[in-house]
Amino acid sequence: MQHDTRDEQHEQHEQQGRHEHQHQHQHQHHDSRHADRSAHAGHSALVPDKAGWPMAARATLHCLTGCAIGEILGMVIGTAFGWGNAETMALAIILAFAFGYTLTLRSILKAGVDFRTAFRVALAADTLSIAVMELIDNGVIALWPGAMDAQLADALFWGALALSLTVAFVVTTPVNKWMIGRGRGHAVVHRYHH
Repeated sequence: MQHDTRDEQHEQHEQQGRHEHQHQHQHQHHDSRHADRSAHAGHSALVPDKAGWPMAARATLHCLTGCAIGEILGMVIGTAFGWGNAETMALAIILAFAFGYTLTLRSILKAGVDFRTAFRVALAADTLSIAVMELIDNGVIALWPGAMDAQLADALFWGALALSLTVAFVVTTPVNKWMIGRGRGHAVVHRYHH
């Protein structure tokens, strides 16, 4: 009789242990699913949202500022030294890239990033944008009759430059929007400002 009671207690204890183990397993499974969902939510937070036109326009304007400074400076230097069109344009393009990268570099360094990392981010963020902008900008100037030979004092010089930069802005903005939408370009820079 006492033996039967012990067997019953042992059986109840085993059932209780199995029930607790099953409950614990279900709880762990729920926790892991919850953790997976949290991790997924965290991962999706890293995936860039659909890039908006205002953000793309700001990124393009940022590049345009550097390009305009570099180009105008290049044209002024080339004209002052009496260089030919090819040399002046080459200097303007080099300076456009230099000033474009410098503006981005400065903003990333302000966020406390080391120079090497900041430089790599600036290259990744701006290279395609500046390249497209320079291609369009210089293409417009090269194709505009007389614009290549215009001097700094000529209205044609400034008119052609203003139009070429405007066209470059319009063409480059969708490129920046596409890059930001894929987490590239200025989306990389944007991460360092949060």
